[in-house]
Amino acid sequence: MNTSVFQAGYLPGLRSAEVVWHRLTLGTPDAPLLVDVPQPSPDQMTTLAARIRAASQVHLKTMTVSDIVRVLDSATARLLDSQDEYRQQLDRLLPQATGFDADMVRLNLSSYLQTFRALQLQRFVTEDFANPKLLDEFQPRAKGGWSKAFGPELLVHVWAGNVPALPMWSWVSGLLVKAGSIGKVASAEPIFASLYARLLAEVEPRWADCFAVVWWPSGENATVPTPSAEQRAFDLADVVLAYGGNDALSAIQVQVPVTTRFLPHGHKLSFGMVSAATLSDNKGPVVARQAASDVARFEQQGCYSPHVFYVQRGGRLSPEEFAQHLASALAALKHKWSRRVLALEESAVVGAWRETHELAVLNGARRKVLGGDAHWGCVVFSDQALPLTPGPLNRNVLVVAVDSLDEVAELVVPQRDFLQTVGLAAAPEELLHLGECLGQVGVTRLCALGSMTAPEAGWHHDGRFSLLDLVRWVDIEDSTERSAENFTSYEL
Repeated sequence: MNTSVFQAGYLPGLRSAEVVWHRLTLGTPDAPLLVDVPQPSPDQMTTLAARIRAASQVHLKTMTVSDIVRVLDSATARLLDSQDEYRQQLDRLLPQATGFDADMVRLNLSSYLQTFRALQLQRFVTEDFANPKLLDEFQPRAKGGWSKAFGPELLVHVWAGNVPALPMWSWVSGLLVKAGSIGKVASAEPIFASLYARLLAEVEPRWADCFAVVWWPSGENATVPTPSAEQRAFDLADVVLAYGGNDALSAIQVQVPVTTRFLPHGHKLSFGMVSAATLSDNKGPVVARQAASDVARFEQQGCYSPHVFYVQRGGRLSPEEFAQHLASALAALKHKWSRRVLALEESAVVGAWRETHELAVLNGARRKVLGGDAHWGCVVFSDQALPLTPGPLNRNVLVVAVDSLDEVAELVVPQRDFLQTVGLAAAPEELLHLGECLGQVGVTRLCALGSMTAPEAGWHHDGRFSLLDLVRWVDIEDSTERSAENFTSYEL
């Protein structure tokens, strides 16, 4: 058996021999991947933070946003090059670490990376700053006076590992506002952030000391309730940005000082909606294939992945026929993207979900279990309205028939605190009305089916700003400028 070892992390100014390394075992028993992740001590965390603050003051905060975009674009170009050594490592290691199909990772990573090219990054900045020069220097305000946006000196990220390359979003956001960063990788996916740090330092050597990638035990891996290195990182941060389950985020929030800004991104729930207007004989199967791709990408592990599709009656294709087309499309995708091997716990959850629906059928519920096997999952069709509930992931999805898409808001409102993305197939005249209805109940993003797992550059993540939430504003009021006129050298 060929066992490979990857050394994760990025620790400017620290020697490997000085650091405690924790070994993670990822992959499968047949193809294990051993990953050594760095676990700095509290004193080493302090050293890292001081080094990063000092370096970012000199090498990040003195750069213009346009220059930062150029560096990030150069790094993205490297990662989009299939011949580049960093891209080759990602293509090899990410599937092995996560169990996701290699072609799925490769294709979706390329699609994701395109969001971080120069043109998209410029849109990203202007989405939050009508005048991006506010990040570079004081700019005049229409009402008088001047303002400038200052990014954190130290931004601490706590990353989740459910989707490969997830750390890039918050990390790039931090760099665009000129923040030095310490990122804590997830045990499930420590690969991308480690390689990205090394690539950035190679593309722009002046940034080599402006960030670090570390690990500390959390959740079931923690040996003490509050790991001291974790607490030290939070104590030193200006802003803490964290991804994860709601329980984990609550535990982090307790440790973050009240004077430190805490930006949590917790568990979210997404779904799809299909209007009768789209269910023609020609278009309906295409919509079903788009829905299937949203289900299959990364096995519904992302917050933006659909758990339920609400399908309107009255089209040329019935909701049940749409469900059948969806099942066929998912079955076809198993030949393109094989489903990863499920752990015993995951298989048990899937089995319990399917059994619940099969028992409901026996008890008279108007539902059908459409196909499904160990290789592509399962589609369940319900001819009765059902509320939105989380599914078991891994290509198992519910299709619910409704008379009107207006009914959906009431069906999903119990999940208001968790709603995020809606994949929508509808006619133009329906869009704004449905957007209003869904926005009222807590949805923060609507996109086309087939695009649920690929947010646009500058999207308002969970209804918030990607960059504005990171900065603090400094205002020079008009009174200061007027007063200063009294002290000019030419004042008589």
